[in-house]
Amino acid sequence: MTLRWGYALAMLCSMLLWPAAGHAQLRIDLDHDWRFRTDAADAGVTAGWPGAMPAETRQVDVPHTWNIGKDDDYEGVAWYFKNFTVPASMLSSHVELHFGATFYRSRVWVNGVEVGGHEGGHTAYALDISRQLRAGENRIAVRLDNRPGGATIPGYAMRQAGSGSVWYDWWHYGGIVRDVWLTVSDHALIRRQRIASKLGGDAASVSSQVYVENVDGHDGSYSVTASIIDPDGRTVAQARQDVSARAGQPATATIAVTLPHPQLWNVGDARLYQWVTQLHAADGTVLDSRSDTFGLREIAIRDRRLYVNGKPVRLSGVSRHEDSPWEGLAESAGTIDRDWSDMVALHTTLTRPVHYPQNDEVLDFADRHGILLVPEIPVWQFSQAQLKNPRLLALAKNMMREMIEQDGNHASIFAWSVCNESDASTPGGRAYVDAMAALIREIDPGRLVSFADADISIKPWKEAPVMHDVDFIMANAYFGSWSGSGSDVEPWLDFIDRTYPDKMVIISEFGYPGVFSHDSVSADKARAENLLQQMDAFQRRSFIAGTIFWTYQDYKSHRNLWPGQTEGFVDHGLVDAYRQRRPSYAVYETRNAPLSVATQWRVDAGGLRGFQATVSGYPATHLPSYPMLGYVAHWHAIDDRGHELAHGDAVLRDLSQPIRFEGAWPAVGKDAAVHLAVDVIRPDGVRAGGVSSDYHPLAIGSAHYLPNKDDQP
Repeated sequence: MTLRWGYALAMLCSMLLWPAAGHAQLRIDLDHDWRFRTDAADAGVTAGWPGAMPAETRQVDVPHTWNIGKDDDYEGVAWYFKNFTVPASMLSSHVELHFGATFYRSRVWVNGVEVGGHEGGHTAYALDISRQLRAGENRIAVRLDNRPGGATIPGYAMRQAGSGSVWYDWWHYGGIVRDVWLTVSDHALIRRQRIASKLGGDAASVSSQVYVENVDGHDGSYSVTASIIDPDGRTVAQARQDVSARAGQPATATIAVTLPHPQLWNVGDARLYQWVTQLHAADGTVLDSRSDTFGLREIAIRDRRLYVNGKPVRLSGVSRHEDSPWEGLAESAGTIDRDWSDMVALHTTLTRPVHYPQNDEVLDFADRHGILLVPEIPVWQFSQAQLKNPRLLALAKNMMREMIEQDGNHASIFAWSVCNESDASTPGGRAYVDAMAALIREIDPGRLVSFADADISIKPWKEAPVMHDVDFIMANAYFGSWSGSGSDVEPWLDFIDRTYPDKMVIISEFGYPGVFSHDSVSADKARAENLLQQMDAFQRRSFIAGTIFWTYQDYKSHRNLWPGQTEGFVDHGLVDAYRQRRPSYAVYETRNAPLSVATQWRVDAGGLRGFQATVSGYPATHLPSYPMLGYVAHWHAIDDRGHELAHGDAVLRDLSQPIRFEGAWPAVGKDAAVHLAVDVIRPDGVRAGGVSSDYHPLAIGSAHYLPNKDDQP
């Protein structure tokens, strides 16, 4: 940027400005001081609201949803308005207005002029507003409509038409549900970059396609430079490529490097590289920059097993709606981090996060913690007629393309899902799946393709040809409730084995919905029993590569509620809507622990002298199981007065075999009681397991193994 921005920054001092990773060089935050009001009569356009703010608005900050509070169940049109000041010096630059997501259908005006819109509630978009800006005060008006229809995504679940209720199974949180910002560019910008990598021998080949756009009225020649920073913060490669673009047109530059001795991204052990790209003018001025993280890993399916970096894995996790009583879909980073940290405590290493594209905070968290994801677009319980609708197919393709272009560099994503519980087994449904799979393989050839299906588990079981068209099967299997008796799971698994002998399977949903019990307490008891019985059955079949429990928390809906309720929270979670843990939480955590710890006391004539501990990972036949390298065991012992006797660490380099270590302290006397805690910590600092043991003088020479109180059911 030129020196004229000094004046611009002074004029914009009330806004937050920073050079942000992944965005143009100047970014201006617009999250604060919006005005909002509903428009039940949909009269705002006729009444002139795009150019003049109406009366009776209320102040809000975004992200914001109107479906909390007095407009809780409001379905229809609502408006957001924002005034902001622009210095005259900005008017010669290229300015774009960005929305992280708006639910659902938007129209946007700047200074009374319509500049564009968007359909879809979970992906970002940008609008060029350069020509609409004026020096001084400017106004943004946004009209949003959260009403579903037969060809909206999400939309009416027409598979449910016979039930008389076609609402989708989560809340219709209308609003500006993610951040809003401006970007200001001179001459040219980086629209995005697509990073691809391939492992070979003791090196990795990495390339980035950099999508440049000339925003000038003249042809331009530029250079693109790249710096690659390893997980330890060292610059390990640099490269440069020249590129030219005609006036107002895009161009692409491809930069490739080789990285020797790569650090691999792994399940539960995320090593992230950073690719920093700069766009330079012919005179060397930096016009724009972009930074993306990526991971070096190889994911493959062989012999119906999932392999990460050449090692077989069997993974588990929980799904989570972007929903809470305090924020709804308009989630803050704090809520996301809190929930996902709790999901890591549940040993989540795999999830199809939920039915729609996720907030960047979710994807970044999964990248940092080594969690594999299968993101999905919200095509939920659509009929064959809907799936055959050309307008819906075009919208689904656009949503999928937006999600892939926005999120495709995330190391955590290993597959994409094209629909959930829809009529995919019909001829029209199969055509939809095949068309979506073809699109994904064209624009993101390194990733796998699937969809979540419920018909596969409903009697009478029969072969569905569409299952042969995807890379692996995702089955929603609710044995013990919607899919049939809990005991039906064994014959169903035999059917899957016979019918699809070459297909790996992920159980994309299982669990126990509360409506099948009399009350929440009895439902959770049944939920705990069901998850243990079902997971043991899944574990016995090696072609089940992973299981995803539905769901982490209760979520708001008009469906699957207690009899007589028309709205409320679906009783389905290990925690309730307010994140209070149910007993099933501890049952799930214990069942999905990836390792075990056993301790034995060392006692002689002088009393207790120390202990021996054995930490064991589970074999590849266990569900879950995955390589665990570089873990550390922390231990400490205290006496019955609370005084520390000793503490220490043990490095667990490779838990493919049991590892034993010892701890010792001076004898504490024959009558002393001692408490020992052993915690096993992953490379990312997360607790993977452990035990808490108590020594009592009356049990000299015996071994004690008591689970940590936090781990007990």
